[in-house]
Amino acid sequence: MALKKRGKTWHTHFFVDGQRFRQSLDTSDWREAQAKEKALITQATQGKLAAGSQQFSKLSFGEAADKNLAERIARLAPRSVQTERERLRPLCAVFGSLKVNRITVEIVRTYMAGRKAANVANKTINLELGVLRGVLKRAKLWHLFLEEIKPLPVHTEIGRAMTLDEKLRLAKTAVMRPEWQNARLAMVLALNTTMRGCEIKALRWYDVDFLSGTATIRKSKTEAGQRVIPLNEDALSAMRELYSRASAIEGAHLALS
Repeated sequence: MALKKRGKTWHTHFFVDGQRFRQSLDTSDWREAQAKEKALITQATQGKLAAGSQQFSKLSFGEAADKNLAERIARLAPRSVQTERERLRPLCAVFGSLKVNRITVEIVRTYMAGRKAANVANKTINLELGVLRGVLKRAKLWHLFLEEIKPLPVHTEIGRAMTLDEKLRLAKTAVMRPEWQNARLAMVLALNTTMRGCEIKALRWYDVDFLSGTATIRKSKTEAGQRVIPLNEDALSAMRELYSRASAIEGAHLALS
């Protein structure tokens, strides 16, 4: 364990379990440097300060965010990668050139206040903070923010299930509205299967087996969502109606061409 002064700033150099740790303490005060060194040794002993994370924490936020995403990209869906890059844009606009180990609680709070002032929804700000948290965790620094930075409240209204009478009235009204045909058939499938809206939209005709009366969900939010669903008579009838409609539209396009 050693403290050395370089210029006006104190630096520490110590070993824990054979790993070497070296970094600036960002202070010219001897007593403050001693306290910071003691805190760093405690973090290293508890596994909260990895030697590799020290180098990561010296990167600019923009570089660190790119590296963090690149390390995880093989485990993420393409849409998740795109979403994270979108959430990084406003973060990089503020933190981009700032070294990760220079990010403070006050800077994060100022970022949150600025986003609120720009009328950004709390949910969006929370999602952006989630990306920031991932970078700080990779740098073994998130524990410094854990008690200080909390998600903003998000007010959500939980919908209620439709009554049988409401479902029947909706279905009756939809039948009388030709322009509602696709929505009506999607409703029939949702009511008679376990499919989510996004799963219904992602279905392709090769996913539907009319002979066995099943639909295969190949893409879902999770691997557990990939499944084969038996279609009851109402769901199978809706599928047949959709198929007839698709065939008629395709035939009309061929005739016009």
